[in-house]
Amino acid sequence: MSYDGCESGPGGSAVSGAGGRFGGIVDAARARAHIARLIPRAGWPLAVGGLVLNVVLGLLPVVFLVATSVLLGYVPAAVRDGLDSPAWDRLVTMLVLAGVVMVVQQVLTPVQAALGELVARRVDGHVFGRLMTASLAHPGLAAVEDQTVRDDLAVAGRELEHGYQSPGGACAGLLALVARYVQLTGCVVAIGVAFSWAAALAVAVAVLLFRQAQRGGLRRYSAVFRRLAPLRRESTYLRDLATGRQAGKEIRVYGLTGWLADRYQQVYLSWMRPVWAERRRVYLRPFLWLTLVGLLVTGVVLGSAGVGADPAALTRFVLVAQVVLAAVRLGDYYPEADDQTQFGMNAYDAVRSVEAKTARHRDLPATTTAVTTPDGPGEIRFAGVGFAYPGTDRTVLDGLDLTIPAGRCTALVGLNGAGKTTLVTLLARLYDPTAGAVLVDGVDLRDHPVGAWRARLGITFQDYLRYDATAADNIGFGAVEHLDDTDGILDAARRAGVADKLLALPDGLDTVLTPERAGGVDLSGGQWQRVAIARSLFALRHGASVLVLDEPTASLDVRAEARFYDEFVDLTRGVTTVLISHRFATVRRADHIVVLADGRVLEQGSHTELMDLDGRYAQLFRYQAQRFTDPTTPTDQATATAPTDPTTSASDPDPTTEVAARA
Repeated sequence: MSYDGCESGPGGSAVSGAGGRFGGIVDAARARAHIARLIPRAGWPLAVGGLVLNVVLGLLPVVFLVATSVLLGYVPAAVRDGLDSPAWDRLVTMLVLAGVVMVVQQVLTPVQAALGELVARRVDGHVFGRLMTASLAHPGLAAVEDQTVRDDLAVAGRELEHGYQSPGGACAGLLALVARYVQLTGCVVAIGVAFSWAAALAVAVAVLLFRQAQRGGLRRYSAVFRRLAPLRRESTYLRDLATGRQAGKEIRVYGLTGWLADRYQQVYLSWMRPVWAERRRVYLRPFLWLTLVGLLVTGVVLGSAGVGADPAALTRFVLVAQVVLAAVRLGDYYPEADDQTQFGMNAYDAVRSVEAKTARHRDLPATTTAVTTPDGPGEIRFAGVGFAYPGTDRTVLDGLDLTIPAGRCTALVGLNGAGKTTLVTLLARLYDPTAGAVLVDGVDLRDHPVGAWRARLGITFQDYLRYDATAADNIGFGAVEHLDDTDGILDAARRAGVADKLLALPDGLDTVLTPERAGGVDLSGGQWQRVAIARSLFALRHGASVLVLDEPTASLDVRAEARFYDEFVDLTRGVTTVLISHRFATVRRADHIVVLADGRVLEQGSHTELMDLDGRYAQLFRYQAQRFTDPTTPTDQATATAPTDPTTSASDPDPTTEVAARA
C-alpha cells in the first residue's frame, strides 16, 4: 500500500472518477495524520517549536504583501502632501513594517531548515530503532528470509540511510507544509477582505486543484516505486557489484564488464520505463486543462480588481494582484515537503510492513514449559526430524534419527545437499523442525530458552562473518559480554594458530580488519578462517559446551590444515563437538562418524566400523586416498572407477592421506 493513499497500482482507485479522487483525498489526509503522530518522537518542545515557527513563516509573506500594497497606495498622497504630512508618515511606517517583516523572514528561514533537520534525525532514529527491532527481534531466520520482508527492508533501509525521503524527512516536510498552507489561507482571506469572497474562493479552488494534481501524481509514482521494489533492489545490487572492491577481480578476469553494464541497463530501464510512462500520464493532459483554468481564474479576478481609479482602488488592485500571484505559485511543487511526505512515508509503510510480517511469522514460538539449560555437555538427539525451508516444497531432512554423544566428537559427512548444514541450523535453533524434535538430555529443544541454549554453543559457520571491527572484537564476539577478557582473546587466537599474525599487525589485536577504513588491514582467507575458529573457542572459554565446526579448514593450505588437525583433539577434548568436513582422512579422527544421504542417516559408527562395513563411507574414503596417493592414476580413470561424489575434488589436497592409504 502506498502510504499516501494509493492502495492499487497506477490507474487505481485514487485516480479513477470522482469517488476515486475523493478517496485519494481522504487517504492523503489519513497519511498526514500518520506523519503527525510521528512528529512528537522528536520531542514535544521541538515539535511545538517547529509548528509555531512554521505558522509564523506562513503569516510573514502575507503581512509583507499587505504592507507593500498599502505602501504603494500611500505613494500618491505622500508625494502630493510632502515630507511632513501624515500621508508621508504612514508611508514610512508601512515601509519600516515591510522591511522588518522581510528581515525576520530571512532570519527565520534557515532556522526552519535547521529545526526541520533536527526533527528528521530524531524521528528517523526512532523509526530505525523499530526497523532493527523488527528485523532482529525474532530468534529464528524464517522472517528475515521471507522475500517480501527483504524487499521492505531494502526500501526502508535505503531511505532511512539517505535521510531525504525518510519518515523523519516526512515529519519535517509536514511542518513545512504548515507554512505553505497558512500562507495560502492568509492570501485567500486577504483577497476576500480586500475585494471579494467569491474571488477568494475561486482562487482557492484553482490552487487546490493544482495541488491535488501534484500530490495525486506523487501518489501514483509512489505506488509504482513500491511495486517495482524487487527490480530496484536488483539494480542497486548490480551497481554496487560494479563499483565495489570485492568483485573487481572476477569481473575483470572473466570479462564480465560488458555483461554487467548491459544487465544493469536492462534492469534499470525495466523499472524506469513504467515510471516514465506514469509521469506522462499524470502530468501531460491534466496539467494542460489545469493551466487553462488557472489562467482564466487569475485573469477574471485581476480584471475585476482593476476597475476603478481612486487611491483605494489602486491599493486594492496592487494587493489583489500580489496576493493572487502569490497564491497561484502555492499550487506548484513544494521541494521542501512534497517528495518527503510522499516517499518518506513509503519508507515508514515499509517499516510497518516489516513489523507486521515478522510478527505473523512466529517462527520459534514459546512453549509453556520452561527448563534450565545445562551448563555442561549433554546428549543431543534428533528424533524423527523432518524439515523443509519455508516457502519451498523440498524436504531437506526426512525422518532423521541421530544421537550426538556428550563430550565426544561427531563428524557429519555426505554429498552436497544431504542436510549437514541444515542440521546445524536446527541445532542452533535458527529454525524449528517441521516434524519430530531435537532433544537435549531428553528435553525438547523448544522448551529451552533460546538465549540460554545459544550461550552453550560455539559455532564456526561455513559462511562465517568478517566483521569490520578490530581483531580482538572479531574473536571476542564469540562471547560479547566478555570483550574485556583480552587474555582469553589472545589465548583463543593462539589455540586457533593465528595469534602471531594478529600480534604482528600495525596495532596488534586492536587493528581494524578491513581495508575500507583508514589504518585497517585485510587478512588472507585462511587467516580469516582461523579468526572465526578462535571466535568459537572464545565462546567455549566462557561457558559454551557444544562446538560446531562447519568445514573449518576449507580456506587453509595443506600444512596449516595438517597442523590444525594435529591440535584438534586437544582443542575439543571433553567438548561435545559436531564436525562437518569433506576430507575423509580428517573425519576419521572423530569418535563417531555419520554419513547423511537424502536427509537421513545412511551409515554411522567409528572409522574402523565403517571401513569394515564397506559401504558408502569406505568407498568414498578409498577414492580420496587413491586420488592423493597414486599420482600416476589419470584423473579421468579415477573418476570413472569411483562413485560420483561432488564433495571431493582433485584440487583438495589432504595432508593425512598417507594414513588414509594405509587404511
